[in-house]
Amino acid sequence: MIIDQRKARGARARRVITRHAVDVASVEGLSGLSFGRLATDLELSKGGVATLFPTKEHLQLATVETARGIFMEAVVQPASDAPAGTARLRALVERWISYAELPLFAGGCFWAANLPDFDSRPGPVRDGLRRQRQAWLAVLAEQVFHAVGAGEIPEVDAELTAFQIDAVLTAANLAMRLGELDAADRVRRVIDGLLT
Repeated sequence: MIIDQRKARGARARRVITRHAVDVASVEGLSGLSFGRLATDLELSKGGVATLFPTKEHLQLATVETARGIFMEAVVQPASDAPAGTARLRALVERWISYAELPLFAGGCFWAANLPDFDSRPGPVRDGLRRQRQAWLAVLAEQVFHAVGAGEIPEVDAELTAFQIDAVLTAANLAMRLGELDAADRVRRVIDGLLT
């Protein structure tokens, strides 16, 4: 019973720490994470944080996984209620716009903040970020493929169109962070152009 309670407390502490780490990393990057910073911010002991995450890399990987789960819950899962094809693709884009406009993470899009820092640095953190990017592109491409199959849009390369959509969203995140108030409208216009 005592071991179960300890495990439950540890799991709760991991969730609190990694959720805060996502916000920090969305502003300062995964490289900016440190046990001391998180302990200070959350009023925990540095040793307690280090006990839950034996290395900085473990902390970074857990942060990437937490960001993935939050992103899926905020963007991908709600859009799955829309019919497959252009309706779901537009729902994904709208959910993404909401995710970036709120912003869900303190610094905006977690992926846009961290992929450039790790794109040329081989290792498990880069691999985790890359897997998320590939999964996101696959979600977009699948809906483009459905839209083509249903005759909603002309024959297009689904993977290329997904790449274009992702590029527009990444650019929109930057524009939003710089205070460009029309970024969401520009995204919608670009998507309309791609889907007609």
